[in-house]
Amino acid sequence: MRTTISLEDRLAIQVRREAALRGLSVSRFIANTLDDALKKRVSVEPPAFRLVTVEGNGPRPEFNIDQPRALEVAEDEARLQGQGSSDVAE
Repeated sequence: MRTTISLEDRLAIQVRREAALRGLSVSRFIANTLDDALKKRVSVEPPAFRLVTVEGNGPRPEFNIDQPRALEVAEDEARLQGQGSSDVAE
């Protein structure tokens, strides 16, 4: 595929110089350089996820974090117990 690119003069001079040193055409040098750059970019892995928690004394075995609805119910019950039964609508 043919394409046209625009390079700053300084960069064009460096590209021509590097291509000549390696015995390549400017087109081949640019293609090789882009191919190498894209291969490196693809292999980059995202950083590992680290869960950071605050306060508390560690995991609470009475809650299963795979069942978030149970956590919501427990929080609601605790909140409602603190308000008293007169605030609860039937």
